[in-house]
Amino acid sequence: MKLLVDTSSFAKRYIQEAGSEQLDALLQQASELALCVILIPELISALNRRLREEALTREQYQRAKFLLLNDVRDATILQLTPAVISRSVTLMENSALRAMDALHVACALEWKADLFVTSDKRQCDSAINSGLRTEYLA
Repeated sequence: MKLLVDTSSFAKRYIQEAGSEQLDALLQQASELALCVILIPELISALNRRLREEALTREQYQRAKFLLLNDVRDATILQLTPAVISRSVTLMENSALRAMDALHVACALEWKADLFVTSDKRQCDSAINSGLRTEYLA
């Protein structure tokens, strides 16, 4: 199964919360994993915010960053091509998506993902309306 996971769901790999076990099961089933190029900076930003808010210790942050960088070595990193940009514009014009969320959906569409995984309800609805098989992790 070609699996594309957005940042909101991939974060569950490093921060134990609702949906973490479900994400792990989906990753085990995947034959290919793709991530939009913006996922890494988005996730590092979220981890840094948690560090600043003292929701993570420096040690936990370093561990999560290490695991993230190891995980992405085996993933296909999807770039922001003209086709992805064009598709993201169309998505934003037809739904209430924010730019970064539209880029994840556009990457999934262009890559022809078998399953798109998100923890963002608005993004999930847009992905479904675009014809993607989608899994919502609450």
